[in-house]
Amino acid sequence: MFERFTDKARRVTVLAQEEARRLRHGHIGTEHLLLALLRQGDGVGAQVLTGLGLTHERADEAVGRTPRAGDLDAEALETIGIDLDAIREKVEAAFGPGALDRPRDRKAPRGHIPFTPGAKKVLELSLREALRLKNKHIGTEHLLLGLVRDGTGPGMRVITQAGLTADDVRREIARHLGRPDRH
Repeated sequence: MFERFTDKARRVTVLAQEEARRLRHGHIGTEHLLLALLRQGDGVGAQVLTGLGLTHERADEAVGRTPRAGDLDAEALETIGIDLDAIREKVEAAFGPGALDRPRDRKAPRGHIPFTPGAKKVLELSLREALRLKNKHIGTEHLLLGLVRDGTGPGMRVITQAGLTADDVRREIARHLGRPDRH
């Protein structure tokens, strides 16, 4: 499939890996694809997103706020009466401040970083979007269409947190390409 990617779309996959490393994530998810689309800058995907008001900086900030599994576990524990703040206070009283914090010198992942199942699905959907539009290549616009077609995952949450819908993105891509939007 990657042989059908334009140079800009290939660059997005490389930048997605760089974004995952920068954020010290051990996976490449839909949020990293979104950040990479924005960081790539001059592709249709980035032009559409920035034209709709979503910048790399804004998306990066939102990715930092996206709930992680540990956050959701903390909420679940609170519902059964376990107060993690109280536990942290007791542990820090016994072992010192920051005893439960992750080491700050943790290095970015090295070597191959795998795509999550959601990111793989977005890549597959980008191919389907290219075929739907009767294109022989997969460009950044197809990657973005795949992301919104999936409609789930952290990347799409960032888009919706920015006040955008999948239809907004599709409409803007169609306008940008000079085509009517038929999804």
